Amino acid sequence: MIKRTLYFGNPAYLKTANEQLVVESPLPVPVPTEEGETKTAVKTIPIEDIGLLILDHRQVTITQALLSKLLANNTAVITCDDTHHPTGMLLSLDGHSLQSQKFQAQVEASVPLKKQLWQQTVAAKIQNQAAMLLFRREEHKLLLSLASAVKSGDSDNCEAQAAAYYWKRVFPEELAFRRERYGPPPNNLLNYGYSILRAMVARSLVASGLLPTLGIHHRNQYNAYCLADDMMEPYRPFVDYVVYQLVRTNGQYLEMSPFMKKALLEIPAMDVRIDGKKSPMMNAVQRTTASLAKCFEGTARKILYPEMS
Repeated sequence: MIKRTLYFGNPAYLKTANEQLVVESPLPVPVPTEEGETKTAVKTIPIEDIGLLILDHRQVTITQALLSKLLANNTAVITCDDTHHPTGMLLSLDGHSLQSQKFQAQVEASVPLKKQLWQQTVAAKIQNQAAMLLFRREEHKLLLSLASAVKSGDSDNCEAQAAAYYWKRVFPEELAFRRERYGPPPNNLLNYGYSILRAMVARSLVASGLLPTLGIHHRNQYNAYCLADDMMEPYRPFVDYVVYQLVRTNGQYLEMSPFMKKALLEIPAMDVRIDGKKSPMMNAVQRTTASLAKCFEGTARKILYPEMS
């Protein structure tokens, strides 16, 4: 069963009772009770159904008891800043029954193995970028050529070559788009979508008994999610597809709106094809991270990645 993504962008008090997340929200029109208090709207959601919880309002209050239960359920809890972009994430520290064994295999992974896994990751990413350009009816043969030419560790930096070609063609020419983290729209939409993707991948890594911090390629000492950043790469074109559809619908009016946010929050549930079968992205990500754990343990040689079609 696919886990739910919950988003709170209005004042709310979040607590727990009977293994449920209890949401208390002010009613649109305050209704005084006989005791002179104001009624609140109350809703409950089973904690076991929640995969991502996004807190995006200064007046959202959450109890420690609820946080503890969410993390025990391996729910990723994301907090947003005043610009409504994700800035922090809480993850469980005990996501797998054989976690120590999994950690050990990850830590002891050889450099040649990591380079081979990164080769697979970059090739899968470029192939999906090529599929995205094919959808756009743009020339994509160069990307297919680069995908087949990726060497161990991507020593020729095919990823960067592909990115330079891809970003010039993925959005309409009139946007004159350049991919920059703090650049003009639709960079804002890409950033938001990638943040959701990153949280989803980090959550799945924990569930697979792996440390999101120890990457196979990314090594920034200030980055707590290097492995998540590695594993999300082949999934990025799926986010690009969602953002492209928003651009096509809204033209150059690309400041974040509730409609756009809703579309981006549905990314975990979008269908992708993995191992020849359709699957919600959240389930596909779990298969990806589980296959990575097997590669570290020596029981598999290939990471399962989605194919864009």
